[in-house]
Amino acid sequence: MEKVDRRTTLKLMGMGAALLAAGGRVMAQQTPTADQLVKGKNAKLIVLSQRPVVMETPYDLLASNPERTSKEILYIRNNVDLPGYNTVEGASPQGWKVEVGGLVDKPFTFEASELFALPQTEVTMVLQCSGNGRTLYNPRPSGNPWQRGGVGNVTFRGVRLQDILAAKGVKVSEKALFITAHASRQGNAPEFVRSVPIHALENALLALSMNGEPLPAVHGGPVRLVFPGYFGVNNVKWVEKIEFAEGENTTAEQVPRYRVPAIPNTHLPFLPQEPGKRYPYTLQNSRANWLVTLNSFIFAPLEGQTVEGPYVRVEGVAFNDGIVPIVSVEVSTNGGRTWHQAQLSTQGKTFGWVRWRTTLYLRPGEHEVMARAWDAAGRSQPLDGNIAWNERGYEYNGVMRVKFSVA
Repeated sequence: MEKVDRRTTLKLMGMGAALLAAGGRVMAQQTPTADQLVKGKNAKLIVLSQRPVVMETPYDLLASNPERTSKEILYIRNNVDLPGYNTVEGASPQGWKVEVGGLVDKPFTFEASELFALPQTEVTMVLQCSGNGRTLYNPRPSGNPWQRGGVGNVTFRGVRLQDILAAKGVKVSEKALFITAHASRQGNAPEFVRSVPIHALENALLALSMNGEPLPAVHGGPVRLVFPGYFGVNNVKWVEKIEFAEGENTTAEQVPRYRVPAIPNTHLPFLPQEPGKRYPYTLQNSRANWLVTLNSFIFAPLEGQTVEGPYVRVEGVAFNDGIVPIVSVEVSTNGGRTWHQAQLSTQGKTFGWVRWRTTLYLRPGEHEVMARAWDAAGRSQPLDGNIAWNERGYEYNGVMRVKFSVA
C-alpha cells in the first residue's frame, strides 16, 4: 500500500509540475511584447493595454531620440482597434472614402488617393496623449498608468483641410463653430468622435505620411485628421467623416471623457479640485482636452544616473500649443530658490518641441535638477503639478525633477 501511495504521489507531483509549466506558457501567451502586438514596434515599448492597444515609450528611449520620434518607438494610444491595422506599415489609400458635410454649402465625398494630386503641406508637431504624466498626480487617478512616455515629436505631411475645401469649391457656413471628426468603424469598431473649435481649421491637415514614410496604419493610416497644437486624442485616426457643426459633439469620447473641470468663458485653465474627489462632467462645467499644455522634459542626465563632473551638461525639450513662442527654459539645482537660464535651439513659434541645453558646475555627490519653460503668453509650469489634479489625470505639466549623482 505504501508503494502504491508513493507512486501515486509522484504521479500527482508530475501532473502538478506539468500544470504549472502549462500555466506558465499560458501566462506568457497572455503578456505579448510590443512587437508581437504591433508589427514593427520596438519590443522595449511598455504595453499598458492589449486591446485597444496602448503602449508607452520608455523614457530613456525617448530621450535618446531628441530630434524626431520614429514610428518604431512612438507611443500608441488607441481608443479603438481596426482589424489588420496593428502595424507600422502604411495602409492603402485606394478605396478609402472620407465624407465631408454639415454646415457647408456643398457636401462631398473624396477618396484618400485623390489627396496626392493636391498641394502637400508639412508640419512638425508634438503628438501627446492628454493622460501623459498621469502617474505623477497624487493620489493616482484612474486610467492607463502613463509616466512621461506618451509623447513624441513627429513630422506629418498631407493636404490642408482648407485646400481640399477650396479645390472642391466648398464654403463653410459662418454658423459652424466646431469641426467634428468620425473614425472608421470597420470590423464593428466602437464609435469614436471628437470635436475641436472651428479656429483649428487654420492648421488642420489630412495627414498621409509621417516622418517621410506612408502614415503607419496603427497611427491612423491611410489618412488622419491632424490638428497641430492639440492633444493626440483630437487627431482622429482612420478618419472617414468630417462635419462642420454649430455645437460640440456629445458622444462619450467628448463628454464625459477627455475633459477637465473648468469654468467656461473665463481665463482660468482649470477649476482646482480636491484630490481624490469625483466630478460630474458636463459641457457646461468642464472643457475638453484641446490645446497642449506648456511643458518641458529633462533628457540628460537621466534619473539615477551617475555623470562626470564638475561641468555637467543638462538638456531636454520644451513645447506648447504653438500659438506663441517658447521664450525661455530655466533650470534649478536648489529646489527652485534660484534659476539658471538655458540656451534654446530655435526661436519663434513652432508646433514641435524646442531643444534646450546648459552646463552647470556641480560638486561630487547627489543632486536634483528641475526645469521649467516659459512662453510669450506669460505661461509657465507649476512647481507642484498636483494643483491641476483631476480624477482622470489629464494635462499634467508640473516642473520635472531628476535626481542624479556627480562623480
